Amino acid sequence: MKIAVVTGASRGLGRSMAEHLSRAGWGVVGTYNSSEDEADKVAASIRDSGGRIVFLRFDASRPDSIPAFVAQLRESLTSVFDRSDVDALVNNAGIGLTKPYVDTSEEDFDRLFAIQVKSPFFLTQHLLPLIADGGRILNISSGLARFTLAGNAAYAATKGAIEVLTRYQALELGDRRIRVNVVAPGAIATDFNGGGVRDNEQYNHAVSDMIALGRPGEADDIGAAVAAVLSDDFAWANGARIEISGGQRL
Repeated sequence: MKIAVVTGASRGLGRSMAEHLSRAGWGVVGTYNSSEDEADKVAASIRDSGGRIVFLRFDASRPDSIPAFVAQLRESLTSVFDRSDVDALVNNAGIGLTKPYVDTSEEDFDRLFAIQVKSPFFLTQHLLPLIADGGRILNISSGLARFTLAGNAAYAATKGAIEVLTRYQALELGDRRIRVNVVAPGAIATDFNGGGVRDNEQYNHAVSDMIALGRPGEADDIGAAVAAVLSDDFAWANGARIEISGGQRL
C-alpha cells in the first residue's frame, strides 16, 4: 500500500484529496490544526469504506513545530502502517486573505508566508528522509498566481513563491527520482476564505461568468485531480504546473 501525507485534510479540498486517494488504494496520514472533530469524522468515513487513515495535529503557522510533527509521523507510520517511509507528500494546508494591497499589514503578510511558504518549504525538507526514492511531492497553488483579482496580492504572492519552489525542488530531487509538481485550483465552492463562492449566489454567478465551463469547481474536482496526478499515470510529469480551474479567465 502506498502512503500519502496530506496536510490540511480535515475539511475542504484536503478532505476530498484524502477520500479520493483512499478510494485509489492509498493509505493516508492527514493533518489538522483546530478541527479535531472534523478530522475524526473524515477518518471514520474513510475507515467505514475500508480505507486506512490516521490524523495528526500540525499547526502550519508554527514552522518550529515541524521536528516534533516528524517524530510523531515516524511513530504513526510504524504503528499504523508498518512502514518507515511514505510515497507522497501533499502540501495543502493554507488560509485565505482577501484584502486590498494598500491595507495588507505586516502581520497579515507574515502569517500568510509562514503558513503557505515557510511551512511547506521546511516540512518538505524535514520529510525528505521519510519520502521513498521514486516518490512524489505535490504542492498546492492557486489560479490567482496566473490571473489577477483585486484584493489577493499577498495570498497570490505566496502561491507564486510555491510555484517557483516547485521547479527547484523538481530539479534538485531528480537524482532520487522524486517528482515534484504543483496543482493550481481555480475558484472552488467550499467554506475556504469565508465560503463566498459557495454561499453568495451573486458572487457565484459572477465567478461562473469567468469560467469557460460555466461553473465554479467542487472539492471533488480537485480531490480527483490530485489522486490522478499522484498516480503512476503521471509518472513523467515533473516540475509541472497543472491548473484545475475549468478554464478560468482564459
